[in-house]
Amino acid sequence: MVAACGGAAANLSLERCRNGRGAHCCFRGALTMSTGLVMFLAALAAVIGWGVLVYNRFVTYRNGYQNAFSQIDVQLKRRHDLIPNLVKAAQAYLQHERQTLEAVTAARLQASQARAAAAARPGDAAAIDTLDRSESILQGALTKFFALAEAYPQLRADETVARLTEELTTTENRIGFARQAFNDAATEYNVAVQQVPANVVAVLFAFRPAALLRATRTQAEREPVAVTL
Repeated sequence: MVAACGGAAANLSLERCRNGRGAHCCFRGALTMSTGLVMFLAALAAVIGWGVLVYNRFVTYRNGYQNAFSQIDVQLKRRHDLIPNLVKAAQAYLQHERQTLEAVTAARLQASQARAAAAARPGDAAAIDTLDRSESILQGALTKFFALAEAYPQLRADETVARLTEELTTTENRIGFARQAFNDAATEYNVAVQQVPANVVAVLFAFRPAALLRATRTQAEREPVAVTL
């Protein structure tokens, strides 16, 4: 009935409405159109408001995991800065182990470059994978270095080496906690961007899932770097 009346109102001339003929039908048609427009605008405002809230939540979670990675970056940089000093202090005692020292130095350089790349793109799958692999190589080189150092009593007794070893041990522990904090924050972000219907906003605004630092896979990788001399 409303549709028919609305159709009739649409067909009435402006002059007839002015003369009072069909005024009732004109009024009802206009009221129906106004109500529909208000409902549409209200629904649109609700959708936009929800989208803004979801977007802001994604930004908060993204900033959270990026900040968590910055803590990893700080500790990794500290670790990478300690290693050249350790190698330099050990050179006097390991003159015949040049290959081992060079391997540590090369692995440290590679890891430092990977850290810088990951810091520029935290959560990027390629950058995180490169960082994981380079840190694994560095860990292997350090493990071999400290195993070799056990055969040199004078090296173990060197005060500088002992101090650097202690600092490196503390840094390794901090890296472990920072890695876990990053993975927790990145997981929280990933869950948010993958949930329905919020994932629609994620797709529209290119919020992509963040890559996690992989868990150690072998028993050797699970062991901490042996830095006690």
